[in-house]
Amino acid sequence: MTKATIGFAMCGSFCTFSKAFEQMSALVREGYEVIPIMSQNAFTTDTRFGAAEDMVKRAELITGNRVLSTSVETEPIGPKQMCDLLIIAPCTGNTLAKLSLGITDTSVTMAAKSHLRVLRPVLICAATNDALGASAQNIGRLMNTKNIYFVPLRQDDPVKKPNSLVADFNRIPECAAAALEGRQVQPVLF
Repeated sequence: MTKATIGFAMCGSFCTFSKAFEQMSALVREGYEVIPIMSQNAFTTDTRFGAAEDMVKRAELITGNRVLSTSVETEPIGPKQMCDLLIIAPCTGNTLAKLSLGITDTSVTMAAKSHLRVLRPVLICAATNDALGASAQNIGRLMNTKNIYFVPLRQDDPVKKPNSLVADFNRIPECAAAALEGRQVQPVLF
């Protein structure tokens, strides 16, 4: 029996994709129906972490669902109430900025806007090198936004990258359950 339906949106923090896929698999094992969503960059960009085509195939294999990768495909998420929860993992600084300013020019930001307009929760699993710099104001604004929740964050390399924060991807299932109940897991910052 399916617990709930989760949209799992991935942005271009490619170095965290393996962690994201582990948690996508964990959610499926826990009984959630998962709909994979990828930004255009995630859907089309080959990197040293893998070929885009392989990443798309992996998401589809894990979930058994086709990846949604365009704004046209993600816009119905809200009106059709396709998801109970939308997770953005990884969520880049670029996407954080767009979400905080209401910009909907990608499949992921459209999915979030569409989902939020029917008052359903969005869980952000941030991974950005400027979280304690330029993205700090956007994170603060989103933390104060109704129906937006965060996976707890920590500095990943305070010496070499003092402004960088990465969410604890291993806590996605716990945070998903909490967000579905309208709760923010605390503490948010380690």
